Amino acid sequence: MSSTGLALSPFARVVLGLPKALAITAFLASLVGLGIASFSGADGSPSLTLYNDLLSSNSTRLAIYRTLWVASLVTFFSLIIAYPLALFISQARNRDLMLILVISPWLTSIVIRTFGWVVLLGNRGVINQAIMGLGLSSEPIQLIFTPFAMILGLVHVLLPFMVISILSVLMQVDRRLTEAGMSLGAGPIETFFRVTLPLSAPGALSGCALVYLISAGAIVTPLLLGGLRDRTIGTQIFQEIFALYDFPRAAALALILVVTSLIAIAPIQMLEAWLRGRISRI
Repeated sequence: MSSTGLALSPFARVVLGLPKALAITAFLASLVGLGIASFSGADGSPSLTLYNDLLSSNSTRLAIYRTLWVASLVTFFSLIIAYPLALFISQARNRDLMLILVISPWLTSIVIRTFGWVVLLGNRGVINQAIMGLGLSSEPIQLIFTPFAMILGLVHVLLPFMVISILSVLMQVDRRLTEAGMSLGAGPIETFFRVTLPLSAPGALSGCALVYLISAGAIVTPLLLGGLRDRTIGTQIFQEIFALYDFPRAAALALILVVTSLIAIAPIQMLEAWLRGRISRI
């Protein structure tokens, strides 16, 4: 499968590259600002005091660990749910309608969607009322302000991102390839694992990287569903800024979040680039 490049004039390249350059410049400028704020000591000289204090704190290390495994679980469950859904949509006749249904939650604020889970998972919520009504428990089960609620809410919020990432690649898979595999004697399952899955893997990996990054830095959903007891780095940054007004400490936490996220998704990005290179040579 080969692709042909579209020749662009130098002016068109500049116009198309300008938004990318501005985004990269803004990102690098923000990193520089965070570095200046977090590496400056009380007297203005360079210092690692903030990082020593944070990384030696059990609560901060626990928040980092919780952020990593919550983001990993959210990515895993989003992939498990999104891939079959994207595969079904790619083969459906009313594809456009189903895609609209998938992205329809974006029409509602993330705060409203998260409060919907608060209503469902609360001690007097619909789920607890149903459990007690069926006689499965005599008292409400603690569902809200738990890692389970945090992961459930994040999967609900980020699932469309994963579906669109996978669907965008599945739509480009030439159906003649699957038909050729089946004409050579391969069954539907073998054709899926030897043709469809390898060709769609870059989209799945791209979705995993996107969902992981968003969930690792999420604040609203973990704050409303996980509470301040089970803090992530995002909620701890929120507390440092809006409750304690400790901006240098928040900057240090933000850089820690950036570094840990980049370390986590670097293998995914390298694997995706390798797969895309292999596919482009087919």
